[in-house]
Amino acid sequence: MSSKVVCMPDPPTIGASAKLKRQQQQQKQQHCLNNNSSHPLTNGINGGSNSSSATYTSTATNTMSEEIASLTSPKTGVASFYRNKTLLLTGVTGFMGKVLLEKLLRSCPGIRRVYALVRPKKGQTPQERMETILSSKLYAKLREAMPDLRSRIVPVCGDILEPRLGLSEQDEAMIVADTNIVFHSAATVKFDEELKLSVQMNVIGVRRMVQLARKMEHLQAFIHVSTAYANCDRESVKEMVYDPPLHPNKLIDAVEWMDADAIQALTSKLIGSRPNTYTYTKALAEYLLVEESKGLPVAIVRPSIVGASWSEPVPGWVDNLNGPTGLLVAIGKGLLFIMHGDGYCTADVIPVDTATNAMIAVAWYTAIDKPKDVLIYNVTSGQINRFTWGAMAEQLRENFIHYPCHNMARVPNPRFTLSMFWRDLMWFIHQMMPAYIFDLSLRVMGRKPMFVKIQDRLSKAVTTLEFFTSNEWTFHNDNIFLLLNRMSEEDKKTFCFDPRSIDWKKYMLNYCLGVKEFVLKEDISQLPAARIALQRLQRIQTLLKVLGGVIIWRLLVKRVPVFHSLWNLLLGWVQFLFTKLPSLARSS
Repeated sequence: MSSKVVCMPDPPTIGASAKLKRQQQQQKQQHCLNNNSSHPLTNGINGGSNSSSATYTSTATNTMSEEIASLTSPKTGVASFYRNKTLLLTGVTGFMGKVLLEKLLRSCPGIRRVYALVRPKKGQTPQERMETILSSKLYAKLREAMPDLRSRIVPVCGDILEPRLGLSEQDEAMIVADTNIVFHSAATVKFDEELKLSVQMNVIGVRRMVQLARKMEHLQAFIHVSTAYANCDRESVKEMVYDPPLHPNKLIDAVEWMDADAIQALTSKLIGSRPNTYTYTKALAEYLLVEESKGLPVAIVRPSIVGASWSEPVPGWVDNLNGPTGLLVAIGKGLLFIMHGDGYCTADVIPVDTATNAMIAVAWYTAIDKPKDVLIYNVTSGQINRFTWGAMAEQLRENFIHYPCHNMARVPNPRFTLSMFWRDLMWFIHQMMPAYIFDLSLRVMGRKPMFVKIQDRLSKAVTTLEFFTSNEWTFHNDNIFLLLNRMSEEDKKTFCFDPRSIDWKKYMLNYCLGVKEFVLKEDISQLPAARIALQRLQRIQTLLKVLGGVIIWRLLVKRVPVFHSLWNLLLGWVQFLFTKLPSLARSS
């Protein structure tokens, strides 16, 4: 395979017609589905090029017949490959990390050992934090199937913010000597994180991981977890690393000598058209990784919006409020009714188990086939199994009506609007006004007000997500299809990451139930009581709407002459009908 340097054109601006984009997406989706059996390796990165002003991509030079032959060549199965392997995982205490570790050990029981890089937190040692994770419901199946589970996992005290990852000499020597596969998913996922900290974790942390990987004697695969939205300043995102507006080394140098306030003052200018520091630093990290990992077996996995699990190990499992989960909680509790967004735009959600299955398969392919280039995998659903924000809102409304949350403030009824004026008006009427009324009632009862503060925090959280609900992207998936075609039918089932297998209606139902059980900690046996409370809220809400309508009408009749005349006309017709009814009844 040869490679070449390609200069990319300026990125298109976001915000084209939603209908036109939907038509284009349907054509592209059909093209993907019709051609998913033979995608060439056209989207890698040549580690040997050092140009700093171009975008790197690779082109396949082998013929189609040679490629099809290679696709059907026998390979070691995924689970067999992991037998007797030693792994290093970062971010194992995070949402994806927990699911990745569980899946690896459950579906690849031959794994010899897993080193888990964990930092002490809130007075807990790394060992105590891992024990909390292993004792959770997520690991129930694994605890039963693997009695020696805890002996397979070695918590290692470390921190990606520290020099040399905060590892002791003994721990570093142990990891370097044993590790075969690295999964690096540790990062700050906070969208509005300060740029200084975001660079330290998401960019410098990657550099430190690469430095450690270079010392490993038996490294076969290094998998870096990025995000499909690292290049959200482009409408079309290929499986390639794009040239950043500023070289990562320059920003790293600035972060080292500038204080946090100075960096924060420059943040908006630095991130440019990207919406937050998270996507910006993830893009820089990809570029830095490619530059500094030459000669290493590296691959990059880019999930889109990671949501609750689709099927493994528990349908609907989720344990945090990041991404869409926070919206689900707010909607289910009757606290969120309106968002700025396009209901026809794609909600590119990917279940967490789908993403982790892809990561496991990518490591297998990287080690077995040894690609010459750094391959990037867009683990997305939008162009393969489309789901829209409007469909999500409708299904959330339906699910939370049938399976209501406990202690709801109001009846769930989420919707999107493209008008910022209408969004702000409805936010004030449907969210802020009730919040002030609820807080006033709490004060009268001698309790501490809380609803206005909740709405303020919710407003900040929603604002960070509205960029993604209001815009549309096309994510290319050539390498994903390539990977699927290299796997056996058994491995495709065991490590399924094909988005076409997802039934969105069933997925959203499980997501809502998972939010109730795992995030809100609600007992499903209390569902009848929650339904009674919902019916009470519906009656109260209907009554309030009627009363509000009457009050508004009376004010209009009293103060607006047109409405006063209309009211008199209506009363005249009613009086006329009542006088005629007795005579009509006698004649019949």
